[in-house]
Amino acid sequence: MNLMMVLLGLMGGPELIIVALAIAVLFGGKRIPELMKSIGSGVKELKKVTDKNDITKDIKEISSGFNNLKTGIKDMTSPTSFLKRDKK
Repeated sequence: MNLMMVLLGLMGGPELIIVALAIAVLFGGKRIPELMKSIGSGVKELKKVTDKNDITKDIKEISSGFNNLKTGIKDMTSPTSFLKRDKK
């Protein structure tokens, strides 16, 4: 998605007009709405997959934090934890 933004950022008004004309010539006026609908569906699916990946990454980060907390609690509650702290 970032690549798309970079490419669109590099394209100015004249380039976009040329691309639009090329699409109109290649696909014709009747097929353009179908093409736009399929592109929209593809973008929607891509967003869903990206959102799922973000959620999975967030869940992994949260579980990692809980694991670190759990380890810290175990260290604090073990009978010899005060000995470990005194050595440091």
